[in-house]
Amino acid sequence: MMKNKKLFLQLLRLSFLIVLFLCNLTSAQEVKNVFLENTDKENRFYEEAFQNIDNMLNDKQEYSFKNAVFGVENAYYQGKLDVLQLEREINFLKAFSGSILKSRELNYSESDKNNVSKYAAVFSIMCQSLPVMVKDTVIQYKPFNYDFEDVFGHKEISNLFVSKLLLTKKGNCNSMPYLYKILAEELGVDANLALAPNHVYIKHRIKAVGWYNTELTSGIFPEDGWLMASGYIHLDAIKNGVFMKALNNKESLALCLFDLAQAYNKSFPENDGSFVLNCTKRAVEVYPYFAKALILKAETHKKMFEKVMKEENLSTDNPENIKLALRNPKAKELFDIMKKEYGYIYEIGYRQMPEEMYLDWLVSLKTERSKYENKKLNNFVK
Repeated sequence: MMKNKKLFLQLLRLSFLIVLFLCNLTSAQEVKNVFLENTDKENRFYEEAFQNIDNMLNDKQEYSFKNAVFGVENAYYQGKLDVLQLEREINFLKAFSGSILKSRELNYSESDKNNVSKYAAVFSIMCQSLPVMVKDTVIQYKPFNYDFEDVFGHKEISNLFVSKLLLTKKGNCNSMPYLYKILAEELGVDANLALAPNHVYIKHRIKAVGWYNTELTSGIFPEDGWLMASGYIHLDAIKNGVFMKALNNKESLALCLFDLAQAYNKSFPENDGSFVLNCTKRAVEVYPYFAKALILKAETHKKMFEKVMKEENLSTDNPENIKLALRNPKAKELFDIMKKEYGYIYEIGYRQMPEEMYLDWLVSLKTERSKYENKKLNNFVK
């Protein structure tokens, strides 16, 4: 009897342990499922942003640079970007532009005066202090300012975002021209983005002067001589449209695809490269000489090559180990692709400008304003 009771207790205890184990296993699986669900959810925002931009490029969805930009930023913030608040800010600036248009008459007589007036209104909002009547009081409107803190977004990529610019009124050569283009399109006119080394600016074409540059970081209209003064714009880069080209709307969306890939790398630094390559390949299809996308594409292949070397316990800083790695067909394929891509980037005229020199070059526009400013525009645009 005692033996049977003892055996019963052992079986009961074993049953309890089995149940406990199964519960823990179920719980672990649930945790795993939640983790996978969260990962899928995080990726979903990026996939949706990519799909929306791709649909615009394929004319399956109405073009909107604003929606493309906010889609990228919302993906980085994992759906938590307050887009409604940003829309309110945009609507306020649009209404403010309308007030400027009604209250100011430009000294310009060409047939495209309506468009030029809108360009001037957006420029004023971005770069000029303006008196504003609020009820019976005149207050001074303060423009957006250049933020010299983390200019390249190395510390925090959101420092490059339009949302950050709208909320703080401080931005850089990425967010400021993006916002200018958004506001111009809100008013029903085009604005062409253009690239220089480490830099984005605006190009317009008007009947009185032809093409002219709008530089928002310093608030002036520099001639092309300022761009050439950087010393890093090769003639081949101009000929191929790497720099100084007035980008059309689809080419501007290619810039958003690059931004999306950059943000994805920040969100998932250990990613396998597939999403980044999808973004950069699509961007280059639209804008074949888009150097930043070409560079990111090459660097992604380089990262994939280094991963193969690491898997084979081969140090990447040892030339002999690189030779050993090339015996691996996958490594050789990646190495050959990477080598070809870097060679092509140099061939089209791209030259890397050191970041310190870029900042000096940017400041030179203010310190040598009279030397580079397009004086033809002073009489009617400002």
